[in-house]
Amino acid sequence: MKTTGISTLDHAPQVVAEWLNELCADLDWTEKGKAYLLLRTTLHTVRDVLSVGEAADLSAQLPVLVRGIYFDGWVPSRVPRAWRTKVEFLAHIDEQFTKAPLEDTERAVVAVFDLLRRHVSMGEIEHVSRAMRKPLHDLWW
Repeated sequence: MKTTGISTLDHAPQVVAEWLNELCADLDWTEKGKAYLLLRTTLHTVRDVLSVGEAADLSAQLPVLVRGIYFDGWVPSRVPRAWRTKVEFLAHIDEQFTKAPLEDTERAVVAVFDLLRRHVSMGEIEHVSRAMRKPLHDLWW
């Protein structure tokens, strides 16, 4: 469907749908709403542990609509946040799933990281993962 005549914008909803379909397939989920919440929450949690510059660098490699999701509600003056452990990081993500808790939060987050690895350059993924504390870095690999 051509609405604006700008390929990047007209194609953006399809790209998000493809990302959500991949995430659902990776997790054997059928609920795209849950996959969207997972993607959004994980992106926000990663964004919030990065410095402003690192967060901006990652965003440059995201598709336009995913970039909008990534930056939605961002307050740069409140970052970076310092979750010290993997448990704290995952608990922050769990807090968003009050209506339908995740069965395995670590597996779900790793699925988002796998999705990012498929769509973002390996150099950027390495840069982002190294910017995170060791227990969080280990979730990427």
